[in-house]
Amino acid sequence: MEKNDILKELIEQNNGYLLTSMVVKKGITKSYLAKYVKENGMEKAARGIYVTDDVWPDELYIMQMRNNAVIFSGETALYLHDLVDREYSFICVSVPTGYNATHLKADNLQVKYVSKCFYEMGVCKVPSSSGNMVRVYDKERCICDLIANRRRTEVQIFQTAIREYMSGKDRKLSKLIEYAEKFGIRDEVMKYVEVLV
Repeated sequence: MEKNDILKELIEQNNGYLLTSMVVKKGITKSYLAKYVKENGMEKAARGIYVTDDVWPDELYIMQMRNNAVIFSGETALYLHDLVDREYSFICVSVPTGYNATHLKADNLQVKYVSKCFYEMGVCKVPSSSGNMVRVYDKERCICDLIANRRRTEVQIFQTAIREYMSGKDRKLSKLIEYAEKFGIRDEVMKYVEVLV
């Protein structure tokens, strides 16, 4: 297969995005990639990430490609799950305890450190507002995190998210209670379940 064909295939597989790391793994040099990017009018979306001119850069997707440890959480996850009625005011991510998140904080992200035993619990993929699949905590994990941190959450966001989840047809109460038990907040979660369901 020709180098150009390999690059076109990578772009197609990644919704118009091309990563230097992927190209190098295919045995194509960075200098050839630079030439291809220039000849095809691609834009640099971030370090080592290029996007075709017909694709609007997706901030969340790019962030996750740059930092594979990032899982969207907090307000950002609530928005991605349609549990709140307004866009997040800042991007909130979770990373495992011990992860060096200096570069994330420099990008003005709200970073939450999560114990390694809870870090992967409830991870799923949902489409960003641009349609690219991103890693995020599932609805049940989001609700548990919300209840555990209710004192640090804006009242309107808290009430809207709880109401939307509890009235949703796709809620999974057994999973919610299972997570609540693991986090040690079963009693608090049950208060909302008993009142709103």
